[in-house]
Amino acid sequence: PPAMAAPHISPDELIDAKRAVRARMLAAREAWDPSCGRALGEHILRETPPPAGAVVSGFWPIGHEIDIRPLLQLLHERGHSIVLPETPKRGNPLIFRLWQPGGVMVPERFGTSRPDGPIAAPDFLLVPLLAFDRRGYRVGYGAGYYDRTLATLPGRFRLGVAYAASELDEVPAGPYDEKLDAVATERGVITCKDS
Repeated sequence: PPAMAAPHISPDELIDAKRAVRARMLAAREAWDPSCGRALGEHILRETPPPAGAVVSGFWPIGHEIDIRPLLQLLHERGHSIVLPETPKRGNPLIFRLWQPGGVMVPERFGTSRPDGPIAAPDFLLVPLLAFDRRGYRVGYGAGYYDRTLATLPGRFRLGVAYAASELDEVPAGPYDEKLDAVATERGVITCKDS
């Protein structure tokens, strides 16, 4: 079921609360080491690997985002098709395109990059985020792409990928925020549960 915002929080207050978390985490992340994505990848492969044959969506890191490219390479070597997002106009869900190691990457909006391969839908999603809580809520970059995308892919496994330090007791969440099944960090995989 969708998250319900506390009745006393207006939509504007929710936006402001998310904006504050986003700013705090973007600043804090500057000091974190993107290469701990290697440890994160090892935890995923050991604790919650994608099922055989699953199409896995990843992302090309920007700035100080945790770097999951070594994991994408390993999953590709294990026979998974890997797709990375193309960012369409605001208000639309993401489009996923097939990625091959060493393939051409096309510069995108927001400083991201995407492959130029064919479109394919993921079965198992690696979801970037700035902050998360153990209920499965996340704060992303604010454009709503992943929430819109996850709403169109019911039943797919949603694994957030994050620095352990980006965990909060509770992130601000509203009725359109989609929940994650689990979150992987450099310290392990956390299964999300309703509070």
